[in-house]
Amino acid sequence: MQRVDLYLKLELELDDKDNPAKLANEICRQLLKSYGVRRAEPSNIVERD
Repeated sequence: MQRVDLYLKLELELDDKDNPAKLANEICRQLLKSYGVRRAEPSNIVERD
């Protein structure tokens, strides 16, 4: 079985009350539940105006 590293860039629009780190962790948690993902982690969070 082949293993690969896949890098994704997501641009999200969040409400002021949303926590970017918490959302990133939730996205990783959801990915781990499916698609044969063995490990997921946020590597960088850039907040923009």
